[in-house]
Amino acid sequence: MKTIDKYVFQALDSYPFSLEETIESLDYAFSYDSKNTMVLCLYGRIQAEQLTNYEDAKSYFQEALAINIHALEVYPHYLRTLILNEDYEEALKLADFALTVKGINKAGIFVQKAILLEVQHKFKEALKEIKSAKIYSIQHDYDSGISEIEKRIKDKIDLLKDKKKKSGKSKKDSKKKSK
Repeated sequence: MKTIDKYVFQALDSYPFSLEETIESLDYAFSYDSKNTMVLCLYGRIQAEQLTNYEDAKSYFQEALAINIHALEVYPHYLRTLILNEDYEEALKLADFALTVKGINKAGIFVQKAILLEVQHKFKEALKEIKSAKIYSIQHDYDSGISEIEKRIKDKIDLLKDKKKKSGKSKKDSKKKSK
């Protein structure tokens, strides 16, 4: 095992519970290889998930993918960052491209696409992506997460139906009162 791997493992083991240890290990790993995509990805995750600095996070993810377009670990985190930063068009393009990368966790990418559509209130389209995620899922533990997201989206659809029913009733009630 290379020394850089030791520091990458230490950083991954420490994240997110000990950010100081994570950064220290990442800095050591970065000094050994500044083009290590796993290191750049974790720096990006820290920027996005801990500091909510999405633009800096995007830079780390872009740098990692520029070094290696097959850096599979980058895509899910980069997608989530784009969604949180409301870069929806860019997120859709990245998701569509990620699905063409050999070895990618397609179920995970479909889940991210569903979340992207969910935040845009395109719930029926999101459910189609959930269906694709279920088809490509090969991990039992992951299936329950997909089902939770599906339930959340369906609950939002139900909320909108309830809201429409209530607004329809209140319009009828106000017409009756005005007569």
